Amino acid sequence: MNNTIGYLEGVATPLQDDPWYLDEAGAGAPHAVLGWPRWQTRVEREGGDPSRLGVLLDPDQDPEVLRAEITRLPLIALRFPSFRDGRAYSQASLLRIRYGFLGDLRAVGDVLRDQLALMRHCGFSSFAVREDKSVTDALKGLADFERVYARSVAQPEPRFRRHSSVRSDHG
Repeated sequence: MNNTIGYLEGVATPLQDDPWYLDEAGAGAPHAVLGWPRWQTRVEREGGDPSRLGVLLDPDQDPEVLRAEITRLPLIALRFPSFRDGRAYSQASLLRIRYGFLGDLRAVGDVLRDQLALMRHCGFSSFAVREDKSVTDALKGLADFERVYARSVAQPEPRFRRHSSVRSDHG
């Protein structure tokens, strides 16, 4: 995917050689991100290598469908059909917290700078920024709200517990 930001050694970076691409038609090349039904067909019936295939979920799909395959998936892409549609934030949190997904969780679709910090805190690890937007500018969106006080998927401990200078006298 072009215009993609990912984390390399903990630093948000434009991914120059990102091998993943959305394959809505299911053409069959390696490192394709396929819709769930097409992924199932490709892996279970055609013998495709699940370590080289990602899954794309639309906002109306329940992440529960991936439960049995969660450890075999290297990448799950969650679609934002509009910046106003926030269902993928909930899907991301569920995939990370409830289902324990450890692979790359990618935001795709109408992905804009102002959303990236919240996406990161919900568990996204890469972002396919809209093609008509600047990746360099979008990177600033991750830095704008890097420090949050509440706990999140990205920062499981609340800020007061992350600060070594804050001491608790309550045990």
